[in-house]
Order: sequence, then structure tokens, then C-alpha cells
Amino acid sequence: MKKILRFIGKSTLYLAGFLLLAGIIIKIIFTEDIPEGQTGPAANELAFKMLESINYKEFANANEIRWTFRDKNTYHWKVQEKLVNVYWDDYRVAFATPYPEISHAFKNDQKLSGEERENAIAYAEKNFNNDSFWIVAPFQVMDIGTKRSVVKEDGKEQLLVQYTSGGTTPGDTYLWELDKDYQPIAFKMWVDIIPLDGVRAKWQEWEMTAGGFPLSRKRTIYGLEIPISDLEVIK
Repeated sequence: MKKILRFIGKSTLYLAGFLLLAGIIIKIIFTEDIPEGQTGPAANELAFKMLESINYKEFANANEIRWTFRDKNTYHWKVQEKLVNVYWDDYRVAFATPYPEISHAFKNDQKLSGEERENAIAYAEKNFNNDSFWIVAPFQVMDIGTKRSVVKEDGKEQLLVQYTSGGTTPGDTYLWELDKDYQPIAFKMWVDIIPLDGVRAKWQEWEMTAGGFPLSRKRTIYGLEIPISDLEVIK
């Protein structure tokens, strides 16, 4: 029995060591540093060109955007009212985006209070910040709390955007790749929730919406599609 336990103990240590080594190797191979860019008017001009390519003015006047993320969280975002109804399981949170503390939470249509209310609102806030980013990130490159730089790679200008404040994970950085018409086609990410630096996500199949601005219908990382469904804009 002691020999078996020693064997199991050694095997566990070997496995842990192997996984640690594999993680280090993956980190070295599939990671890159944040590139240095030039801040100032040139960066802002590139950002404005990007926003113009996706009809930012129409987006700013959008009425409502709806979608479901990972077949779990459903959002009805009333953009002008700065209110989003977040649905999951038996819960609904009427989440006030600028003032989370005044939000209301329900379970089976019964209004929640106390710790259960706070937990539901915290869930809605964290998931909305993440899930909405995969819908409207290209429209947020000039938001308050962002820092922009122009990065030149292979003779092309790319837009580096760092979120210095706000959201759930301030400090996240994205390098937007633009086509000849300045429409975004992909970005590389340096974010807390992903252990690898410089992971590239493609933004594809841009289609015009009822709101007069286009949205990407397909976003992939290493060929794996971000699971977003039922995406629509209510005019």
C-alpha cells in the first residue's frame, strides 16, 4: 500500500511538473509584448476613420441591441436609456449601466433584496461588460478612459487602444487591424482573463443592421467562434 501511495504521489508531482513546464512553453511560444506606438493627433485621426467606417453616428443613436451570449445570458440593451435587461436562468436584472447601485433584480418575477440582489447585480454587471464588448468594442475606441496609439506593422497603420479606467478589467489593451477602408478585421488582446498575451481574434462578416450601422456576425479565436446568437438591432 505504501508503495502504491508513493507511486501515486510521484506520478502526481511529475504530472504537475509537466503541466507547469507545458504552460511555460506555451506562454513563451504563443505570446508577444504590447507594441509601442505613437500617441497624439495621428492616433485620434486613425480612430475617427475607423469609427466613420462603421457608421458611429448611427450607432450612437441606436435604440436597442439584443443578443444571447454562450446560450446562457440574454441582453436587451436600451442604449439611449442606459439600461439593459439581463436574463439568465430564472433571473432578470434591470441594470443601469452608469449607476449599478440603482439597478433592480428579480428571480421568478419576485423582486430581490439584500445579498441576493447584490450578487445578481454584480453578475449582470460583470457579464454585460464582457459580453457587450464582443458586440460593440469597435465603437468604443474613443470612450472616456481610453488611450490610443498608432502602430505600424508591415507598412500598415494599426490602432492600439488601452482601457485605463472603467469596465471590469481596466488596463486591458487591444491592437486593432484595419482593412484599406479602415474597417476593423481583427484585434490582438492583452487582457487579464486570458493567460496568453497577443491572442488574435477575427471580426468577420460585417452586416448592416436596422439601426443603420454594421455589426460583425462572426468573431473567432484560433478558428473557434465566440458563441453569440440572436443578435439584432431594434430601430
